Amino acid sequence: MKFLDSLELARYIVSVVEDKKAEDIVLLDLRPDAIIADFFIICTGNSERQLKALAGNVRESVKDQYNKLPFSVEGASESGWVLMDYGDIVVHIFLEEKRRYYDLEGLWRGAHVLLSIQ
Repeated sequence: MKFLDSLELARYIVSVVEDKKAEDIVLLDLRPDAIIADFFIICTGNSERQLKALAGNVRESVKDQYNKLPFSVEGASESGWVLMDYGDIVVHIFLEEKRRYYDLEGLWRGAHVLLSIQ
């Protein structure tokens, strides 16, 4: 079995959400300081329906491509924020107002931005 590099998986997830029309996609590198995860992926959906579709597509695509499921999924599309925990990678899918409210980019402003897709 091939070792799965967490950066490779993070970039793959970014491509999945980009293909499904997520907006304002950011890939943050939290290494070496954070113990929470190595990478955060933060993106925005336009509706509860799109949040649900984005989360479902990430789950299925990562399962199909890498045979890996999230350790946990928190939140729901109805809440405006879905968090998917893949261990070294945490995916945050927000509605715009929730993203502004929680301001993860501001909270983690010391992190290196590996990728930002507007």
